[in-house]
Amino acid sequence: MEWRHNWNRWNDAIGLDKELKEQLKEISDNEKVLEDSFYKYLEFGTGGMRGETGPGTNRMNRFTIRRAAEGLARYIDECGESAKSQGVVIAFDSRHYSHEFAMETALTLGAHDIQTYIFQELRPTPELSYAVRTLKAFAGVVITASHNPPEYNGFKVYGQDGGQFPPEPAEALINKVEEVENELAIEIADENEVKASRLLKVIGEEIDKAYNDELQSIILNPDLVQEKGNEISIIFTPLHGTANIPVTRLLETSGFENIHVVKEQALPDPEFSTVKSPNPEDKAAFDLAIQEGESQHADILIATDPDGDRIGIASRSKEGTYELLTGNQTGALMLEYLLSQRKKQGVLPENGVVMKTIVTSELGRKIAENYELETIDTLTGFKFIGEKIKQFEENGKFRFQFGYEESYGYLISDVVRDKDAVQAALTASEMALWYKQQGKTLLDGLHDLYEKYGYYMETLESLTWKGLEGVKKIEALLKAFRNHPPKTISGEKIAVIEDYQMQERFYVKDGSKETIELPVSNVLKYITEDGAWFCIRPSGTEPKIKFYFGVHESENEKAKDKLSELKTAVMEEVHKFS
Repeated sequence: MEWRHNWNRWNDAIGLDKELKEQLKEISDNEKVLEDSFYKYLEFGTGGMRGETGPGTNRMNRFTIRRAAEGLARYIDECGESAKSQGVVIAFDSRHYSHEFAMETALTLGAHDIQTYIFQELRPTPELSYAVRTLKAFAGVVITASHNPPEYNGFKVYGQDGGQFPPEPAEALINKVEEVENELAIEIADENEVKASRLLKVIGEEIDKAYNDELQSIILNPDLVQEKGNEISIIFTPLHGTANIPVTRLLETSGFENIHVVKEQALPDPEFSTVKSPNPEDKAAFDLAIQEGESQHADILIATDPDGDRIGIASRSKEGTYELLTGNQTGALMLEYLLSQRKKQGVLPENGVVMKTIVTSELGRKIAENYELETIDTLTGFKFIGEKIKQFEENGKFRFQFGYEESYGYLISDVVRDKDAVQAALTASEMALWYKQQGKTLLDGLHDLYEKYGYYMETLESLTWKGLEGVKKIEALLKAFRNHPPKTISGEKIAVIEDYQMQERFYVKDGSKETIELPVSNVLKYITEDGAWFCIRPSGTEPKIKFYFGVHESENEKAKDKLSELKTAVMEEVHKFS
């Protein structure tokens, strides 16, 4: 079996460091773990790779990192001397081995004489995107596993526009990675030599300042923030990640003075020891922030994930309790605020465009329509929004106004080409201050939105199936839904079936079809005759399959009931197949 071959290669390798040797020894009697660790190479996809750390070809370690970096180096080699001299920017988060993996990447690139820039300390992912653009680098790499559990890490690749690689160059990069036959034999440069030759440059404060100064431009009401910024109380937690300094610096230099950082979560901690999950989508991640908020009578609570690209917001209610906004709700509030203020100031362009993903609430489209703007849907993953921004920048068809996804990712200014929690923290704070001047909370603002546009409600369910068996189970479930789609769900007929793998939209009533102009993705979406919808999508970064649900009603309780019924009905169908 292939896994035994890979295991033997590693077991016999004299170049393995002491820690990997010990870890390999620890699992040597567990055949199931050995098989999962060695049965394949950790998949390198369109955005890079992510997985559990440990020994093996299917794990994150210095050798699989070298393999990914070697593939990137060979890709850059083929792009020519100009690409090599432009170089690669590398950032890393607070996870186990992040700094080591960043250095392994730099030294592998250095062996190919590729100019490399590495941040001196941990930095958020959006600042990496900004740095690639500012330094006019050819590519960027960030070592992160976002909000995954502590045992995970990852390797994400960015192009010279600061966005994640779009499908075509990503495919070329994947091929280069897959050509690397022996990850244990990859040569790396000497750290002292590449630093002495300036082939490896350490960066930091100069990029921090430029990034912070650039983001001041997203403030829509600077006089309000400067004059009244101290009137709003903000609790912030970086959840042991990278965003503490960037967020607090930006808020303070903008005019927000009343900021309290949750001290137990302020410092980097690869174990994320105060939370079950370092994910701002998880209400439990706000427990300490809520305690601090109650003691400070804070107006809003802000939490960012470990690599600083996702953000969660909780608002104080009139009763003094805190309610966590969903990603869709925060996005809708931001969108309404941005568009309304730009229109008021006469700076909203006629060809403005809003971008969201196919599983993001339809409320965003409704808001954009109110301001006579186009909304464009992309596949899940902010790289597709970044790709569209680049296209519109080149062809001038649209001017970017806002991009977001239901999973707590937002982009206000396209100086960054990925979701940016640092930007979003500033806009959320300004928005909360603006509402406070009217005697309202963000929750009041959300109620106003629903009264204006209708009650759009969404929810998500995930099932985790690990290992090779899990992969097969997920594939079987999608195949079952694709080959035997439900005709009705919760009493409503299915009107439209969107199959993103077949790139086809099927209208059930008359049997007509149309092409979906999006990249191929193994995703299915079903829309009922009354406009409710659900979507089935395997996660690209975790051993999960996700189920998204959305409804629209004129009244709050009707929407809640309808959403509950839809979710129950769909999951009943899921459990029949699984």
